[in-house]
Amino acid sequence: MMGELVVLGWLALELTDSPFLVGAAMGCRALPLAFVGVPAGVLADRVPRQRLLVVTGVGQAAAAAVAGALTLLGVVTLGQLMLLTFVAGGLRGIEHAARQSYAHDVVGAAALVNGLAVLGIAMRAGWLLGSLGVGALIAHLGSGHAYLAVAAAYLAGGLALLAAAVPAPTADRETGSLWRGVTGFFTAVRADSTLLVLILLTAGAEVLGFAHQALLPSLSRDVLQTGPEGLGVMNAARAVGGILALFGSMLGLARGGGAFFLLVLLAFGGSLVALGAAPYLVGFAGVVALVVVANAAGALADLLAQSLLQLSVPHHLRGRAGGAWVVAIGFAPLGQLQIGALASLFGVSAALGASGLALVTLAATTALLYPRLRTLAG
Repeated sequence: MMGELVVLGWLALELTDSPFLVGAAMGCRALPLAFVGVPAGVLADRVPRQRLLVVTGVGQAAAAAVAGALTLLGVVTLGQLMLLTFVAGGLRGIEHAARQSYAHDVVGAAALVNGLAVLGIAMRAGWLLGSLGVGALIAHLGSGHAYLAVAAAYLAGGLALLAAAVPAPTADRETGSLWRGVTGFFTAVRADSTLLVLILLTAGAEVLGFAHQALLPSLSRDVLQTGPEGLGVMNAARAVGGILALFGSMLGLARGGGAFFLLVLLAFGGSLVALGAAPYLVGFAGVVALVVVANAAGALADLLAQSLLQLSVPHHLRGRAGGAWVVAIGFAPLGQLQIGALASLFGVSAALGASGLALVTLAATTALLYPRLRTLAG
């Protein structure tokens, strides 16, 4: 996943020289999530989740392989790149919904936070290798070979799940149409406003916080002038921050429930404000350090959002809770477009600062207007 993000951002920047269009290309990774999220959650409640993970891994491998082949042939266009990224994003939405609920199947409710933390650490270890490896591949062999490496990694990940256990279906597993499953989840959301607040906060973190990744190619090439290898280092720093935070969560640092979730969002926003000023104050090393801090906060926010959503619904809606998280992160294109537009108009630093301040405002406002969230147990 992170290798794809590195090569997508770099190739889009090479094709367009526009931070805004880089944001648009990255937005295509998340745009399908808003549409497939809840239906994907219904599938995850009705189809063996392990099988969904295998199919989506193979499908994402195929999309990356086509992008690599077109790039090596010298015929790739931004439109083709965005279309392939969009298709892979739809598959990723199904994967995300199935992965969360499958993790619950494996470890149970009592160990869910630790289980998701272990999963997150493994994923970010892959991010670390993917960021550094793909950055080096782009620098020495080009974007086409980097995309083929991404395809091989997706294929390996999908096939690895062939040997995984398929939990027995539960007695309360629902049947009926896909539409009925979708409407049933929205009925549950209307009945419990806390679910809606969690979804909106997750969407806000994605739009205002995680969107900063769209500016890393421009920050590397145009501001810091460190090239694709510098971009790989910054994306590796994202992984390091996540790993450190998730190890901390396994030691009990993520047990504060809703109140801690809000504090983490405040820290996430504040770190982005600092990141905006860092290139002019502390240079590349300081930027890397702040990327670590920002993504440590982001990883904790992600972990808390997933676990709080999973623990807030009954067993038969767990897949759809994962789907709701997918819908929330599906708002990422709005953040990537807005931060790309701000960077094009006012510069990278101003865009990072504005997004960070907006996230701080969102968390503080929610804490004041919806005090019930502060008492939600994790």
